[in-house]
Amino acid sequence: MGKDYYSILQITRSAKDADIKKAYRKIALNFHPIKNPGDRHANDKFRESAEAYDRRIRSQSVDAC
Repeated sequence: MGKDYYSILQITRSAKDADIKKAYRKIALNFHPIKNPGDRHANDKFRESAEAYDRRIRSQSVDAC
């Protein structure tokens, strides 16, 4: 089973692009590697949230076509 990108970003499935971006930026700021040097968990959460954001934005742009 794949990852649930909505739960990673802590958003609902009906979230709009702006809501997705806002949730991603909030998580990215909290877990950014520069703010958390040496914290592997924070680095993993940062990468996971970046992947989730990328997949959600990309899938929504494909659905819009």
